[in-house]
Amino acid sequence: MQKINIANGLENASRLVLGCMRMPALTTEDAANMIQTACDLGINFFDHATCYGDGEAEKRFGDALLLTDIKREDLIIQSKCGLKFNEQIFDWRKSNIIESVDGILKRLKMDYIDILLLHRPDLLYDPEEIAEAFDELEASGKVRHFGVSNTMPMQIELLKKYVKQPLKINQLQLSLEQSQLIDQGLYMNNKTTDMSFMRDGGALDYCRLNDITIQAWSPLQYGMFKGMFIDNPDFPEMNKALDELAKKYDVTKSAIAIAWILRHPAKMQVIAGTMNPVHLSEMAEACNVNLTHHEWYKLYLSSGKFLP
Repeated sequence: MQKINIANGLENASRLVLGCMRMPALTTEDAANMIQTACDLGINFFDHATCYGDGEAEKRFGDALLLTDIKREDLIIQSKCGLKFNEQIFDWRKSNIIESVDGILKRLKMDYIDILLLHRPDLLYDPEEIAEAFDELEASGKVRHFGVSNTMPMQIELLKKYVKQPLKINQLQLSLEQSQLIDQGLYMNNKTTDMSFMRDGGALDYCRLNDITIQAWSPLQYGMFKGMFIDNPDFPEMNKALDELAKKYDVTKSAIAIAWILRHPAKMQVIAGTMNPVHLSEMAEACNVNLTHHEWYKLYLSSGKFLP
């Protein structure tokens, strides 16, 4: 398993992250097997959120980890707070951040989490209030590192004016089909396609310039949770290109699609959301694939893009 050092003191993080959103569907025993499988593959990074199963994902993980011999200190545990679907609000208030972390730790049965991300921007966020929350959480030892998700560069800049802790992660959507994170750089100033629109304020280059690691979510999905493009008849050219390279490298098409993201020089992490040990093993093979420059572009063009 490939590892990277995330800037400002977070080292030896696996390129593949196990996303635990679907863990509530597993029994505690199956969840323990999933955690063990991930660790056996060299995956030491686990992603949670308070809204995953309304906290049930974290609870299932905490219960399951006790059934293994895995040491807490060998893992990098990340969770996110701010989405409150039951109330139909996003909430970055200090009181909610503090309360959320206490709930996370209780459900995970842990004394600290390695990383806390603010989960999608609260349109009413007060950066000074967030700074107070981060200071309190850091001083208490409950959170060691901080970051954001789905957040624009200028929103991060405003946070950085008040927050003294480095913001180390930005979790963003990226897949071979949902490639808008990188499209605008190719199609800039091109009136013939809406791929020239800047939809994220230049988040990719901003994160690279500021030593913020991008975590790509939904790496095998198209649209906004519409489903997988792997073996989907709506994407024949893409699947043809994926299949050709899968045969060349003796891996699955899913592994090639993930390798396409890992090939980018931004040194991103990829969040794998599967709860199937076999599928996770197949996806982990992406770390053994080093696509050529030509192969990367072949896949990009197969997803319906064109060279201007």
